[in-house]
Parts: sequence; structure tokens; C-alpha cells
Amino acid sequence: MISLLNNHPAFLGLLVQSPLLCNGFISSKPLSLPTSELRNPESATLFASSIQKDSITTLLALDSDVDEDEIVETVDRAPCFDGICESTPVDGDVAAILSDTIAYDQDNIQDEAYSGESHAGEAMLRLGTMTGPTVWSEFGRLSQEYDVANLGQGFPDWLPPDFAVEALVSATIDSTKQSPHQYTRTAGHPNLVKQLARRYSKHMHRTIDPMNEVSVTVGASQALYLSLQTLVKPGDEVILFEPFFDLYQNQIKLAGGTPVYVPLTFVPYSENNEEVTGGEWILEPEKLEQAISPKTRAIILNSPHNPTGKVFNVSEMQHIADSVIAAGPQCVVISDEVYKYIVHSSPPKDELLGVGNSCPGHVHFASLPGMWDRTITVSSAGKTFSATGWQVGWCIGPSNLISPIHQLLPYVQFCASTVIQEALARTLPKADEPYEGYDSYYEYLNSKYRRKRDLLGKGLKEAGFAIPDYDRTPGGGFFIFARITPELRRALPAERMGPEYTKNPAAPGGEARLDWALCQWMAEEKGVLCIPSSPFFSREKAMEGASDEFIRVAFCKTDETIESAAKALMGVRSNEALIGSALVEANAE
Repeated sequence: MISLLNNHPAFLGLLVQSPLLCNGFISSKPLSLPTSELRNPESATLFASSIQKDSITTLLALDSDVDEDEIVETVDRAPCFDGICESTPVDGDVAAILSDTIAYDQDNIQDEAYSGESHAGEAMLRLGTMTGPTVWSEFGRLSQEYDVANLGQGFPDWLPPDFAVEALVSATIDSTKQSPHQYTRTAGHPNLVKQLARRYSKHMHRTIDPMNEVSVTVGASQALYLSLQTLVKPGDEVILFEPFFDLYQNQIKLAGGTPVYVPLTFVPYSENNEEVTGGEWILEPEKLEQAISPKTRAIILNSPHNPTGKVFNVSEMQHIADSVIAAGPQCVVISDEVYKYIVHSSPPKDELLGVGNSCPGHVHFASLPGMWDRTITVSSAGKTFSATGWQVGWCIGPSNLISPIHQLLPYVQFCASTVIQEALARTLPKADEPYEGYDSYYEYLNSKYRRKRDLLGKGLKEAGFAIPDYDRTPGGGFFIFARITPELRRALPAERMGPEYTKNPAAPGGEARLDWALCQWMAEEKGVLCIPSSPFFSREKAMEGASDEFIRVAFCKTDETIESAAKALMGVRSNEALIGSALVEANAE
């Protein structure tokens, strides 16, 4: 970073004109560094170093006018990541919202007779009990309160590739007439939509119109939100494959729709009751067929899949395509493909024949026969380029599905960041070039994640978890859905399954089950943070125990973090020996 700022003083100038965020602290006024000093390498180095140091005094040294009282600790209070969220309703407010929601649910959404007084808006009523604390707020709190190796949140903890950072810097300091510092086209920056259309024309085996069949959004989450808002009306049903990324469920509710859950079936490698093994998650066609109805407006497909890492095979995708046709002309697929460049264990080649190879191991659902006209493809740059903070996503599809999104966008925000869109437009062609000894950046990325997957997998197996065998099971994304074995159940202290710990408003139904209890205990006492699986299931399935056996573990972390986590995980298994010794001693007495 220091060399970047030394080489690009104009970029440094932009930083010093804004409040400076530094390792959780922020100055409430801009730092004053004279313009003449911007070109002084020594001053630039000092300034850049201050960004990287965990030191308030360094900040104060740079600007004597900044009082220590003006350096305020900033903790992200957003419900998705951390714990003490100021926007989370207090108990009384939660009760009021629940009361409103119950009254709301008792009447039809369109029933004008509903007249109960409510201070909550329509969106809050539709979310209902989901407006309280969440798994992300709870485990975000644990990550702050305890010294843990954090394998919970799904974002890389390293910098984007050099060519992406350089593209961002060059876009930022661009002073030409096309300088990207003003609004751009609401539906997508022209340079970016042209790049995306060029790429997806190869993926989809058709010519994509950049102006009418591409829409740029603030991340893939907004792409999903806008897709659902333009498709769904009250009474419509949207099918989710369970387990699912929890964002889907609430976005469906916000659109007024009803989630319909189609469970994926876990098939262990061994049916031997004495041995708990890894396995595969499969889609059983008859379960999907049973869920399809004339009310089905959309099916959300996520492949590679969060949280399981499943890569849907062509046969399963064809069953989904058949179900779309069976449901009727109103039914479309929203295909979330943010992990498409991270297929670290590819399906057999014979399962990919005839669908192209523009993303090795991945099948674009819209490329299947007859599915282009019935699919909105969603993706983003964040996972691929280790730049989740860039927040650029997109929708690709036929104009009749993309045009409503174009129409809605101006009422959501005028445009995604022009600078970031321009940076991404400059980044994409570079990713196809040789990188770090590989034929392309994408090959390098897959190799990197494959190595990290194996490093974490080794630690999980040694700790007693059962995980997929990636020599026989295709896998993608950067999560391992690890299975809890009997020895790990025995290692968990008995009191952790008592009411003192299991009553938790952030857990599904307010009850923390085995997966949650184990993850909380590992964070508080063993120094490693993972995410329980229950939030990825419907409340009913979680309460039935469908999620009890699994936790989600992220390997999009530095080797140091993974190695630290592996060491901490060994302490989990050793707890079983301690409990066993205590039982032996107790019996002897």
C-alpha cells in the first residue's frame, strides 16, 4: 500500500481530504497533509504507515489539530456482521412488531379490513420476527469479545490481485473528459456493461445486448432484491433449495412472496451407523415436482451452493428446467452464480459436455436449451477478485426480464459507484491474461482455493469432523459444510445444552440446538469461530433437527488464519479425552 501511495500522490490526496478510517478508529475531521508534501516520499510513507498501524498517537502526530477526543472508536453495528446492533429493537419493540405481525398475518395482505394500529412499516411487518438479532449479529459479537481465528464470515482477508488494485488506482486518478467521478448510466456504466456482454456472450453461446440485457447493481444482493421486486407480488411462491443462503428467504418476504422449501437430501458415503462420514447433497426430482404449482413465480438456484459447496450437475439442472416449464409461463429461475469461478473440484467431464467450458466446472443455467428466456443470471465481482467491498453486481437476461429492473433502479439508487464500475471494466480483460505462472487469473484463483480447502479440511478431519471427499464429490465456493461426529458431541460440555445457553433469540425459534451450541462453545472457549448451520434452514426444519449435524466453515482466509484455526480445533477434540478422564475418575470414586 505504501508503494501505491508513493507512486500515486493524487490518489493519496483523495485520502487526506476525507475522514481516515484506521483499524477501527476514525478521525472526525480530515487529516491535514499539505499538497506539497504529497510528492514527498518520506511524508507519503509516514501517512500510509499510519493507515496500517493500530495507533492513535500516529494519527495525532500527522495532525496536531485533531484532539484525542475526536478519535472515536467505530464498531460496525450492522445486523449482518456484528453484535451490538443499535438498530436491533429492544425487547418491548420486538414484542410490538410481533404483535403487529400476528395481526397482519391473520388477515389477507389485501384485506382492507385490517386496521390494527402499527408503527412498523410494510417491510418490517413482512419480516416479522426476522427483525431481531441474527446469527451474524451474535457471532459478530463473539468475534469481537473473544480472541478467535475467524472462519465465519464469507469474505477473503487478503488484498485483491495487483492488476485489480492498479485498475482501481488508475480509474481514480483518471483526469480525462471521461473521468469516472460523476454519475454514470443508471442501468450500468457503458464500459462495464460492454465488458460483461462480451464475456456472457461466450458463456451463453449467444450475443448479449449490453444496453438491454445487462443491469449493474450494488452487489449481487441488490441484484437479487431487484429481481424479486420486479417479479413477485403477494401470493406468489418462490422455491428455495434447503439449506439456503439466509438472505433469500427475507428478500422473498420483502417482495410479498412466500418461500417454498425443497430440501436437498444428504447422502453419506457410508450407511454404517458406527461410522459418521461425509457425503453429498443431492436434489431429488420428485420433491421439486411436489413443490411446483401455478403459484410458483420463481426458483432460486445457487450453484456453486452456499452453504454446502454443492455444484448442481447437468441432470439436476435439467430437472429444474423441466419444472420451470411444468409450472407455467410465469415461472422463471434466478440463478445466483457468484462462486462460478471457484469450482475447486469439478464434476466429471461427461456431465459438462455440450454446455461449453468458459468457466471450467460450471454450468450457466441460462445456457441450457430453452432457459435463456426464463432466467435472470446474477453474479458479482466480490468473490472472484477478493474485493467484496467493491460492491458491484449484475443481472444478465432477456430484455423482458431486465427492462423492469432498469425501470426500478433509479428509485433505489441513481447508479452504482462509477469509479468502481470503471475499475472493474479495466480489471476484467486483465484476468484472462497469464498470472503468477498460470494461464489466467481464474486458474490461479482455483488453485489457491483448492490448496486452502485441503489445508482446512486436514485440520477439520484431525479435529474429528467429517467432510466431503473432493476426489469423488464436486465442490465450489469457499465453505466446507462439516459434519459433527459423535466424538465431538461428547466433547461438548453437557451444560452447553442446558437452558442457560440454548435460550437464544438469535437462533431459529429462539432455541440454540447442537450446531449452535458447539459453534458458540468453540468461539468462547477454544478460540475458533465457525457458523452454525441452522440459520440456513427454515425454522421448521431447524427445530426438527435437520441442521443439528452441520456447521459452515470458511476457507477464504490466509494460511496463517487457517493454521491457527486448525491448532485451535485440536483443542476441541482433546476436550473429549478430558471429559472421559473425569467420568472414569467419578466412577472410580
